Amino acid sequence: MTGPADDADATADATPAASAASVAEEAARRRRLAEVFGDVLPEGSADEPHPTGRDDRWYEENRPPHHGG
Repeated sequence: MTGPADDADATADATPAASAASVAEEAARRRRLAEVFGDVLPEGSADEPHPTGRDDRWYEENRPPHHGG
């Protein structure tokens, strides 16, 4: 007769293998997508701040007069 403790042990033993298999499947899926589409998406998005060395002072000095200032 198996009880909840026996079922938990069986699940705990299967989880690492299932997890490793799902990680391998995900890696294979990503490889196939990369082969077909290449690197379609950039690492960062366009709305992320990119360090340019310019600070707010530069923008204030170069603001057009019609934008107030």
